[in-house]
Amino acid sequence: MESVPVVKDEHRQQPVPSEWRETFRSIVEAFRFGDLRLSAGVEQVAPIDASLAENIAGNLKAYGGRLASLPEEAWDTSVCQWQGEYWEVLVDLFTEQEGAVDLVLSACVKEDGARYAFEVLLVYVP
Repeated sequence: MESVPVVKDEHRQQPVPSEWRETFRSIVEAFRFGDLRLSAGVEQVAPIDASLAENIAGNLKAYGGRLASLPEEAWDTSVCQWQGEYWEVLVDLFTEQEGAVDLVLSACVKEDGARYAFEVLLVYVP
């Protein structure tokens, strides 16, 4: 598997960088098991407030199905784009019943020294 670098390009979407993928997998795993506020903690990811967690829960319930772990193929269609001060990221989600679905995990990623800080914005159907 080829490593995908972090790229700052305001004009074109890029694949989600390889070094961020495990963090997004961990977020989805927490959601799969009902931790929509990330209360157990995911390294480098901001906790989710109650209001946003309720919105995410409502969107997941309305869509139906149970979230699946992110397969490798999720990275074929998930994208990010530099917005001048952060990356906007859309991770395509999967359910156990249907595989790839229309739901996405929306997040922003900011540089934090030599690391990155992740913030979940929403799970929704664009």
